[in-house]
Amino acid sequence: MPRTNAPLPTAFSLYLDAVRFCAAVMVVFAHYVQHKLVSAPVAAVLPNWGREAVMVFFVLSGFVIAYTTENKGASAREYVVARCARIYSVALPLLLASFVAAGIAATWLGVDVPAGYELRRAYFYIPFHLMFMGELWVMSETPPWMPQYWSLGYEVWYYVLFGCAFYLRGWWRYAVTAGVFVLLGPKLWLLLPVWLSGVALYHGLKRYSMPVMVARLGWLLTLALLAAFHATGSEQAWRPVAQHLWPFPGIRMGSADRFLFDYVVCVLVVANFACARFAEFAALARAAQPIRMLSAYTFTLYLVHELVISCWRTFHGHDPDSTAHMVTLTLLIAATTWLAGIVTETRKHWFRAPFEALLWARSPARSAAPK
Repeated sequence: MPRTNAPLPTAFSLYLDAVRFCAAVMVVFAHYVQHKLVSAPVAAVLPNWGREAVMVFFVLSGFVIAYTTENKGASAREYVVARCARIYSVALPLLLASFVAAGIAATWLGVDVPAGYELRRAYFYIPFHLMFMGELWVMSETPPWMPQYWSLGYEVWYYVLFGCAFYLRGWWRYAVTAGVFVLLGPKLWLLLPVWLSGVALYHGLKRYSMPVMVARLGWLLTLALLAAFHATGSEQAWRPVAQHLWPFPGIRMGSADRFLFDYVVCVLVVANFACARFAEFAALARAAQPIRMLSAYTFTLYLVHELVISCWRTFHGHDPDSTAHMVTLTLLIAATTWLAGIVTETRKHWFRAPFEALLWARSPARSAAPK
């Protein structure tokens, strides 16, 4: 049924916020299992949905960008400032913290730090990572003790590509957008459809709807299908197939080597979101405050938890069979996320000023603003 354009319903907005936070928690659980931080019996029941969670982030990112650019009337300058403040408010301090912590471990304790070679050329690699160039073409670089940073090397460049296509006009739009697309390289091309599916979802939801009961049944079905698909173990099984189909033998697939699995997850996530939009989960309103509060720390939790895990294992030591160790580590991750979030994600406005100064200094709108 055709629909007219409408603001994002509160229940659906809360659902997306809840999903965002749950996805970050799934990444943490996945790393508990992958790093063997928990005992075998616990690992057997702990969700290991890290890859699916990252695909959820990609779909959400595309959806949110499409929604905000269309409904909030942001100019190109405002788009750049908002994206930079959002990303750098968390990425910059935690990136610096990762280099400092890993540097202490490597220098004073003689620990063999993953990507430790970057510590010897921090003057190069810190700016390199702040430009999110670690996944372009043949590169596959992440900061010390922050391997999940790889996804920012995709998402940030998708922001750039979208901004060029959305805000530029005339031949500049085609030339610059094409140039950025070429700059991305094959790995980012592979996962671009996942991010763009979020954009397509936003525009599709403006045009169509479904009955509430159909939406709720569809929502349950997509969750069941996602769980069943995960249970098949396809994430690892499809890797050789993806590598066989890869047409660039001289370029490592790296973090995109599960793109076939990612596409299936993407379809199920998009379908789940579409059903949730019309399922009218009004009960979420009763938990609106904690949902909003927790979702405000999602990005920080996603980036900081590996740093905490690495510091804990290096400076203290970890026994996977110790309940006390596991509880302490979990509390440390929660406390660090909260403390870091106070000065990062929840203080994005602090990071707007330098970007506004760079981009708005000669803006007519700025000079015409009331004193």
